[in-house]
Order: sequence, then structure tokens, then C-alpha cells
Amino acid sequence: MADTDILAAEPLSAQRNDPTFETLWDELEWRGLVHVSTDAVALKELLAGDPVTYYCGFDPTAPSLHLGNLVQLLLLRRIQLAGHKPLGLVGGSTGLIGDPRPTAERTLNTKDTVAEWVGYLQAQVARFLSFEGDNAARLVNNLDWTAPLSAIDFLRDVGKHFRVGTMLKKDAVSARLNSSEGISYSEFSYQILQGMDFLELYRQYGCVLQTGGSDQWGNLTSGTELIRKVEGVSVHAIGTPLIENSDGTKFGKSEGNAIWLDAAMCSPYRFYQFWLNTDDADVIARLKIFTFLTREEIDELARAVESEPFKREAQRRLALDVTTLVHGAEATAAVVAASAALFGQGELADLDRDTLAAALEELPTATVAQDAAITQLLVDTSLTSSLGEARRAIAQGGVYLNNVKVESEDATLTDADLIHGMAVLRRGKKTLAGVAAAG
Repeated sequence: MADTDILAAEPLSAQRNDPTFETLWDELEWRGLVHVSTDAVALKELLAGDPVTYYCGFDPTAPSLHLGNLVQLLLLRRIQLAGHKPLGLVGGSTGLIGDPRPTAERTLNTKDTVAEWVGYLQAQVARFLSFEGDNAARLVNNLDWTAPLSAIDFLRDVGKHFRVGTMLKKDAVSARLNSSEGISYSEFSYQILQGMDFLELYRQYGCVLQTGGSDQWGNLTSGTELIRKVEGVSVHAIGTPLIENSDGTKFGKSEGNAIWLDAAMCSPYRFYQFWLNTDDADVIARLKIFTFLTREEIDELARAVESEPFKREAQRRLALDVTTLVHGAEATAAVVAASAALFGQGELADLDRDTLAAALEELPTATVAQDAAITQLLVDTSLTSSLGEARRAIAQGGVYLNNVKVESEDATLTDADLIHGMAVLRRGKKTLAGVAAAG
């Protein structure tokens, strides 16, 4: 299957759950999306029945969502595709506090910063949901019902339903209490705020289900328990697994940096390469969670991984679908073209400046003066360890500048070699480096 055959992922209106599963719950379990939940039998029946309202919350602790949030966004969409009504909550109030991290207190952002980030995150959430039809999505902000509430009302009407002993047992709280950092009353109270959100959404919209990461389970159940105590009603929660790579490393981290959904914070090229580099041991699980491919399609790709892993067909499909889902078909086409062009399978001159620059950011680079010797560039970019090795590499026909073989050991970088002020240096078939002209 050629890359161009699968570039255009289905638009939002064409997305479907897999009809070969008897129920949505069966598909969610097969995709590995259920790590923990309230009553599974009741949830299976609930999701197979009449439309219900459900929600997931996202706190604006950064100006963009990341790959961990993408799991929740796609779960929201899958449940919506089954006919249910999603609420996308962006926490204008909880974002001012931040849920407790296991290791250290969060740095509080200003109210203006949080308000600005609320807008960014709402726009990101909106891209993954449909706001049309009988089960149209709705965006909500918990600052709307938290800001008018006085401290006395909060303590009397909400706080009285929480028991400190239970709150202390929550994983994040327990971890912090046993650390040298301790925990502030602000972060300790976060679970009450999240529980209050569920209660408010139940009262306003009849919301009966909350989804989130399993590391948030204590916060999720604070809401189910609060509604049970105040309203006498049983509601539900689903906790998705925390995704790790097969080697135990944290998923979504690349050299210590999170993979963000905002193109300004993580370029489409870098985003695409992250998925393309997925290990064979992880790729099928990623396809289940992050794409709308059917069970049959994923099983076919699993067979390809087993029989012809060197083709990396599953990785290419994963990278194409998820990049298109997050950044759109046009941006995905650009990064696929850049990936091909870097290795001589396309025209570098056809790439726009931003895409070429993003591609070179992932490579060893050197800023050099024009007319610099190619041999020196090979050393500066660490493609060779010495000028002598550089001359030998050129003499052996193994050095390329912008995919054109360098014929002379005396060749230099000229103005004509620059594309948007940049050039691509290659040794052999796969070893690349970037060159940027000084000034």
C-alpha cells in the first residue's frame, strides 16, 4: 500500500465505530481503553441503551493538550459515535489549582494566563467532536459555577460530604504526604473541586458518566461518591490505562519533551516522526487506541508486522492516520513529502520553509558561512570525524548535498545550493545532517 493511498484520513463526519463488535463496551475493551471502571455490567448496558450525557475534563496547565489527552479526546469521540452526548470540560477553575502531581507542588499560573489557555484548549477539544445533530457536543467551563461560589458555601454545601480519611488514601495525595514536599491545602482540595464538577454537570445536563486517565481515578470517584451522597443516584466512571512503551518508558515523551497537539509546540513533522518510530512491539496497541481502523484492518497490519516488519507498514499507517487526525491532510502530505525528499525520493526544493526547517530540527545541524568546504561541513555536522575521512567519503561517492552526489573533494557550499537558506547533507543512504547559512 503506497503512502499516497492512505494520506486522507476520514473526516469527522465519516468516522465510525467498528460494527463487528456487538456493543460499544466490547470495542472499548478490545481497544484497551478500559483499565478501571465502576460497574462494568451496568456500563455495558448503559452505553448500549438510550443516549446519555457524559464528560471528560481538561485542565489548562499548559497552552496545549498532549498525547495523553488525545486518548481521552478519542474516547469522547468513540462514545459520541455510539449516539451519546459529550461534554468537553476545560477547567478554568481547576486549572488555577492543578491536580496534585506525585512528586512536587505545581507552579501556579496567573488568572490571565489560565484564561488564555482555556481558549486554546477549548479550540483543540472542539476539533475532535461533532457539534451537530441530536447528540451534539457542548463545551463547558467549570469557572462558570465555581467563581460565584463563596468559600463558606463551598465548605458547607460540598466540603461537608467529603471525609478526610478517604481523601488521604488517594494515590497522588498519599504519595505527596510521604514525600519531602508534602502537599498544600489547595492541591489537597482539588478532588473536591472535580467532584463538584460532576455533581454540577449531573444537575445541569443529567451527566451520568465521566472518563479520564486511571491516574485520576481518585478524582473520578470523588464525583461518583458525591452524587451518590447528595442526589442518591449511581453514576459511572471509566479510567483509561496509562500508556507505556513496551520497554517501560513513558509514552509521549521524546528526549524529555512532551508531544503536544499544537503545531507551534511540536511541528507536524516531529509529530509524524514520533509515530513512525513506534516499536514493533507497541504499534498494534497504538493503532487500536489512536485510530478508527477496524479490527479487520488492524489484524491485517498485525500480520504485516509479523511477516514483513522491515516494511514498517503498520508504523506508516499509524503515523499517517494520527497526524492527519491532529494536523489535517494538507500538513500530513507536507511532512510525508519532506520525509521522502530527505532521502532522495522527492524534490527538496518543493518543500515550504517551515516544513524543511522542522525536518532539519530533527537532524544534527551546523550553521556555516557560504563557500564553506563540503569536507568541513561533514566534520561540523559529525557525519565524519575528520577532514581525511570526509575526503575519502566523497571520493567513494557516498556524500550528497541536497540529494546530488558531491563529485569533488574541493566542492563548497554555494548560494545556489541553499533552499530557504538551508541545505541537506547526506552520507550514504540514511545518515543525514542539516546545514543553515549564517546570517
